[in-house]
Amino acid sequence: MNFCPNCAAPIALKVPPGDNRPRFVCTACDTVHYKNPLMVLGTIPEHGDKILLCKRAIEPRYGKWTLPAGFMENGESTEEAALRETLEEAKAHVALSGLFSVISVPHVNQVHMFYRARLLNLDFGAGEESLEVALFDEADIPWPELAFRTISTTLHRYFEDRKKGGFGLHSESLEPQHS
Repeated sequence: MNFCPNCAAPIALKVPPGDNRPRFVCTACDTVHYKNPLMVLGTIPEHGDKILLCKRAIEPRYGKWTLPAGFMENGESTEEAALRETLEEAKAHVALSGLFSVISVPHVNQVHMFYRARLLNLDFGAGEESLEVALFDEADIPWPELAFRTISTTLHRYFEDRKKGGFGLHSESLEPQHS
């Protein structure tokens, strides 16, 4: 951020009075402009023992598989965002079954949340951001071809819970991977 959206004056990165970390502060009107983490919302669409995955048609990770998910919009609830993203990416209509995972990804300033969801019908297909959409049994999940660690982490927890016969709420943080 370079200029204040309120008055167009330059922005400075400084610790405002009463705060404990640097913020974007207008040099003219002293408005503090907070930059907060982005919320990524999605679903784990279930049909029997299968899970619906989408092959990405966009960067990052073009051509890799993912659960239907994307950035939450202003004015949406987390549930609305998850339903919208599932419809946009997989043209799938689902009923939410409950929040399943909350994964903090602090090194990219994101929080990923996934809801379990039941496919209402098998009328699904690739949306604009997907190359293809398919149902997978656990044994057929293309694990090495998953787009993001939040997806593989969520799916591993999902299949662990399914084997135990009950689903819980999973909350964790992912640290950067070092190569």
